[in-house]
Amino acid sequence: MYPLEIMRPPVLSNTFNKFFGSEKSGGILLVICTAISLVLANSSVGASYLSFWQQDVAGLAIEHWVNDALMAIFFLLIGLELERELYNGELSNFRNALLPIFAAIGGMVTPALIHYSLNAGTPTQDGIGIPMATDIAFTLGVLAILASRVPASLKVLVVAFAVIDDLGAIVIIATFYTAKLSIWHLVAAVAVWAMLLGLNRLRVMSLVPYLAGGALMWFFMFRSGVHATISGVMLAFAIPFSAKTDDEQSPSHKLEHFLHKPVAFIVLPIFALANTGVIFGADWIQNMASMNNVGIAAGLIVGKPLGVTVLCAVAVAIGLCRLPADLNWRHIIGAGILGGIGFTMSIFITNLAFVGHAQTINAAKIAILLASATAGTLGFLWLRIFTSPER
Repeated sequence: MYPLEIMRPPVLSNTFNKFFGSEKSGGILLVICTAISLVLANSSVGASYLSFWQQDVAGLAIEHWVNDALMAIFFLLIGLELERELYNGELSNFRNALLPIFAAIGGMVTPALIHYSLNAGTPTQDGIGIPMATDIAFTLGVLAILASRVPASLKVLVVAFAVIDDLGAIVIIATFYTAKLSIWHLVAAVAVWAMLLGLNRLRVMSLVPYLAGGALMWFFMFRSGVHATISGVMLAFAIPFSAKTDDEQSPSHKLEHFLHKPVAFIVLPIFALANTGVIFGADWIQNMASMNNVGIAAGLIVGKPLGVTVLCAVAVAIGLCRLPADLNWRHIIGAGILGGIGFTMSIFITNLAFVGHAQTINAAKIAILLASATAGTLGFLWLRIFTSPER
């Protein structure tokens, strides 16, 4: 066990600051795109707007291209960010990594248990993964608004546990949301990945063969039945990375830096436009009382802060990890509340959990939007009221 001494605040790298900056700006654009999508879906052009995303292009609906192809780029960026965190970020030091790891575990398990306790044995049981994720862009957007009230360690903690949350969501998607499995296509995808890992070991530093192999791996993964976006994370860990902080010659660093703005300002806004066109019917309030929607809302609003705070408190109390010098328990509670902003990954998992059940998906998305907005508002108010600019 580690002694309960206080850790020094981290010195934020240039890469982290750029990531934080692009994510917070992207969060604002996400809000705008979500509002536009909601207005259009519930207007006189709603039917045309929703049907646009279902138009067939090269054998797939536009919505599917967005969710299967564009989102693979988002998962590639998440993988690159996770790789950076593991090599020279907050997760590279085992002591420093323990606090966000415990925060992430508590923030995933508790919401899942809440949803499962309400939906076990019912057709909506598959929604267990919906309240487990944390939306990085929206969460960092709230932290950016709070400015000087947010210590450096809180930014790092939130990014680290949100990335780990997304990794957990990726594992859940691969494990539980695969309908039909084609072994040979899966083997082909893994073979391509092995080849890319071999290029990494040979220190091939050009991005061209990795990106070409990544596209091929995406195709095989798509045909295998495992969600194709998993290939984005696999590709990230095949691209060479330098353990030197802010090594601009590293292929991984170059690609992560290049992807920040396209993902924040193109990929996620398009995802929001394609997936938040929910219809608020006359009975939408009554639908919020369904156990699935109650489980989603309770998981995000109550389960997230409860799981994050309690597990962190237990880990610190028994000496497994420590609080950084610039953090106190009010910050941890605030981070847990903000973790309830599910949005992107929660909506993504909803689409996988209830394939073919449009009404359930629509109602679940409304629950996600309302719960995420509530968590964001409560988290902002908590940190605004209970923390000072000096901390």
